[in-house]
Amino acid sequence: MEIAPLEMTPVEMSAQSHLGEIQTDEPVKTFGEVLVDALKRTNELQLESDELNAALAAGRVEDISQVVVAAQKAELAIQLTLQIRNRAVSAYQEVMRMQV
Repeated sequence: MEIAPLEMTPVEMSAQSHLGEIQTDEPVKTFGEVLVDALKRTNELQLESDELNAALAAGRVEDISQVVVAAQKAELAIQLTLQIRNRAVSAYQEVMRMQV
């Protein structure tokens, strides 16, 4: 008696989102890549704020609200970065406390 192997038919995964999202074939970024991109953006915001502060001190800025908005964006980005770091350190410490 000969046993024939199972033949699997290829299954195509397709779904339509009810939120109106568009599916793309772009590669998905890893967590590390997302983190590096976020850190780069935070650094760019801080540098932009520093440049506007220097321009304000030199008297080259006509609208002070640009400087204030840039400073607030940089401050919020740094606060978010610090909170993410604190949560990551806390999670690491929790994992290290686990007994195996």
